[in-house]
Amino acid sequence: MFDFVRNNTRILQLLLLVLILPSFVVFGIQGYSQFTDQADTVAKVGSQKVPQAEWDNAHRNLVERERQRRPDADVRLFDTPEFKRQSLESLVRQYVLAAAAQDQHLTAADARVQRLFASDPQFAQLRNPDGTLNKALLEARGMTANQFAALLRQELTLSQVLSGVQMTGQTSKVSNRNAVDALFQVREVQWMKFEPKAYAAGLTPTAEQLQAFYKDPANSGWLMSPEKADVQYVVLDLDSLKSQVSVSEEELRKSYKENANRFTTPEERRASHILIGFDAQATADQKKAARAKAEAILAQVRKNPASFAEVAKAQSTDEGSAVNGGDLDYFGRGAMVKPFDEAVFKLKNGEISDVVESEFGFHIIKLTDVRGGQSQPFEAVRAQLEDEARKQLAQRLYAEAAEKFSNGVYEQSDSLKPVADELKLTVQSMSDVLRVPGTRDQGVLSNPRLLQALFDPVNRGKGRNTEAVEVGPSKLVSARVVKYSPAAMQPFDQVQPLLRERWIAAESRKAARDDANRKLAAWSKAPDQAQMPAPVQMSRRTVFNQPPAVLDAALRVPASQLPAWKVVDLGADGMALLKVTKAIQPEVSPQELQETEAQFGSYWGRAEADAYYQALKRKYKVEYMHEGKKVMDGNNKAATQQKTDSPS
Repeated sequence: MFDFVRNNTRILQLLLLVLILPSFVVFGIQGYSQFTDQADTVAKVGSQKVPQAEWDNAHRNLVERERQRRPDADVRLFDTPEFKRQSLESLVRQYVLAAAAQDQHLTAADARVQRLFASDPQFAQLRNPDGTLNKALLEARGMTANQFAALLRQELTLSQVLSGVQMTGQTSKVSNRNAVDALFQVREVQWMKFEPKAYAAGLTPTAEQLQAFYKDPANSGWLMSPEKADVQYVVLDLDSLKSQVSVSEEELRKSYKENANRFTTPEERRASHILIGFDAQATADQKKAARAKAEAILAQVRKNPASFAEVAKAQSTDEGSAVNGGDLDYFGRGAMVKPFDEAVFKLKNGEISDVVESEFGFHIIKLTDVRGGQSQPFEAVRAQLEDEARKQLAQRLYAEAAEKFSNGVYEQSDSLKPVADELKLTVQSMSDVLRVPGTRDQGVLSNPRLLQALFDPVNRGKGRNTEAVEVGPSKLVSARVVKYSPAAMQPFDQVQPLLRERWIAAESRKAARDDANRKLAAWSKAPDQAQMPAPVQMSRRTVFNQPPAVLDAALRVPASQLPAWKVVDLGADGMALLKVTKAIQPEVSPQELQETEAQFGSYWGRAEADAYYQALKRKYKVEYMHEGKKVMDGNNKAATQQKTDSPS
């Protein structure tokens, strides 16, 4: 059992995160919030406070799940403001749903909890072969069966808040038809692209133009050098403590003997059988006849063991294995019904059993092969045992070391060396640590709480140690600023090449826009003089090489206004000029119509559930604060800017 725990830690972490994170919001919010009243608060849901530490944990959990789901993804994507907003919104959502569930007196029946555990694949690793809960496995993860049941019940309870709305979403036939028409509608379009690079060759900025561009307030953001510092820091974690403990050879060998099963390959057996089955309602005489037939076949194959496969093909009532001569392939202990399992694991290789009765009938079993059951020698697993033992010892030492660490960085706040010497840690250094890392990976110095404390005016001004900040499970960090560099405008001479590059990019886009608008004005008045490419048909069913913005703009033009001209902004790719000539009636099969209408109904239900959730947020007066407000305000500004920049 402990072998499974060690080998499947990531699976269990993911499983328990899915369960514990939302449920913890309900089972102990009050006590936890009281404990962290003095901690930074990133949001409030009614009277409940969402602490920074809980957001940090939620964000780490989200990052871990995404890394497991997308192992090849760029790690910098997980530190973007949008990703932080996602983790905060998810956490706040759990608080809101918990408050609503409590007010609505929602709960989940025991039968539903049991059904979820028995049927959901994510809990398969926690189920014994007979379907019961593996309590020993749960205890190894620090959880009792009652706690696990409570978490499942709470998960189901929270899901009821929105499911009642989402599952009853209904739409009218008219709205369904309009949605289908919008999806399948076809437009005949002539369009051409105006790429900035076609206009860049003739653009050469003067010194005055570059100076004006440099002084333009709109460019101050990217011209500013970021706030940064050279930093010293010390990390206390299990790895640093592991190196300080030792384990004797005697203890390692004792652990090897106690965990011998972990290092033994499970034995598997391969067998063939001949089944003489009987009906569940068979009479005593019918069962007696079936046994007699089985006994006769047993005598036949014992007399001629080589005929076992042929007899199985001809006589066995197990259609699945009979065609293969009764072969059942390899299986482990407990995989078969109990009488069969007990009989086959008593046989020697090549031996044929007596007649074995099970709920399926009478079996004649022949053992054909045995594999596994070998143990790895102590020398092969010694390093693994030592690492595990060191980790266990480090975990025991961590609580005491964490207290010394927290007190030490506070009591001698002008240097990290004393606490590092006392706990045998290393003072590490990093140059140019950014106050706002963005996509830069700064390791533990990317933690928002640590950065906030590090760049606090008092701490950075006096070079004081930050408090001990928990940046991960069993991981504390304290840091201090050695050299501080405030945000400042970069000198003109230093950024002149970049200024020239961006000036040309901006002016070439402007030139492309002006050219597109000139042609729009001229050709819309004199269509016969237009030099547009041949028309193409566009729809959301047949997306070819046109940019999404072009397709969206073409389909947004009402059929009653055709033919129509339009200029579309493609961002850094330039501009597009469209002439939407006509609408074509789409051909939709009855099956497509039915499938699309069903999908639209599902989307409608989700939209109603989301609207209900937004109403709950207003009801419980969700308020974002401190770092949470910065992240949410930043995302709102980005969304507003995107809408402003989007073509109408």
